Amino acid sequence: MNTYGVIILATLLGEYLLSTAADFLNLGTITRDLPKEFGDVFDSATYRKSQEYTRAGIQLEMVSSTFGLAVILLFWFSGGFEVLDETVRSWNAGVLGTGMVYVGLLLLARSILFLPFTIYSTFVLEERFGFNKTTPVVFIMDLLKGLVLACILGGPLLCLVLWLFQAAGSLAWVYGWIGATMFIFFVQFIAPTWIMPLFNKFTPLGEGALRSAILTTAESSGFPVQDVFVMDGSKRSTKSNAFFTGFGRTKRIALYDTIIRNHTTDELVSIVAHEIGHYKLHHIVQGIVIAILQSGVMLCLLSMFIASKGLLDAFYVEHLSVYAGMIFFGMLFGPLEFFLSLFMHSLSRKNEFAADRFAAEQTKNPRALIAALKKLSSDNLAHLTPHPFYVALRYSHPTMIERIRALQKFV
Repeated sequence: MNTYGVIILATLLGEYLLSTAADFLNLGTITRDLPKEFGDVFDSATYRKSQEYTRAGIQLEMVSSTFGLAVILLFWFSGGFEVLDETVRSWNAGVLGTGMVYVGLLLLARSILFLPFTIYSTFVLEERFGFNKTTPVVFIMDLLKGLVLACILGGPLLCLVLWLFQAAGSLAWVYGWIGATMFIFFVQFIAPTWIMPLFNKFTPLGEGALRSAILTTAESSGFPVQDVFVMDGSKRSTKSNAFFTGFGRTKRIALYDTIIRNHTTDELVSIVAHEIGHYKLHHIVQGIVIAILQSGVMLCLLSMFIASKGLLDAFYVEHLSVYAGMIFFGMLFGPLEFFLSLFMHSLSRKNEFAADRFAAEQTKNPRALIAALKKLSSDNLAHLTPHPFYVALRYSHPTMIERIRALQKFV
């Protein structure tokens, strides 16, 4: 095994060990007593149920990650990448066609291998704890729609990158960066109006006190929004949520139908104010800029390693190719991607605190947001006392107890 192989193997094992350590540490926090802040929304039975749900989720996560590591190591060291390469080359599909098929088959195989875990999570784990509302038909249609979207959106982008690195020489990464940037903006614009409605129904919030209160808050916040939408989240789960999506004229605020049923008008207004806060504090633009910069750095580094014979040798692949170089570079990029994910999670948690603060100041009713967060914790059986190491590795949001304690300063 050469240096590239050692680095990639060490990365895979290192991330797995860190992830497993975080899981074990988090399991150790499950038996903690109910924090006093949640005594008004959690009874003993609900809290015990949330602990059992957390334990079951972590255990499934550990099995899934172990399986994933075993599969990739087995495929790697049995020469699977070379066997697949030789097989696809024998089909004489041309340079671009061969690359598209090679990458597509690897992604498809991964999806199929992990499908049992998704099925178990949806129809066993989520069902056991009373969340699942997904029918087999909806589940299958979601899979098919996701596959079609991956082909329609991801296929042309992959084809463009393969072609550029095959034909555009040293500036390929620059052209690829331009294409990736255009793709990022394109998805931001079409996601709310074309992609998301493929999976869920979005209905304008009906006339009434709630709609008036939300639009009044949006107007006073300087947030130009045409409408607020209700998403049929109950089609798949009883869990509650709300989110902001889109860019420019396509931006929208969406509330799960489940969250509307379980919260008061003041609580829902505070939740919407939190989502408006992300927009007003430029968190959306920040995320887009970071995504653009990340794609540029990744493509630049890719251009340095994509033609490396040593990288292909590490995976026992004989023929130099752009598509194989892309796959193996993605694995070599692992350490940088890992540290970048830690940074992004930390930044996201900071932004959530800021959006909470914006909502508290804008509505002048921090108690409403505190009450909403408590209800969400109970309704979704949230783990209230996760281990800090697990939070650093996995959480894009601060823990509920941290958010509540921060909001109490405004009471």
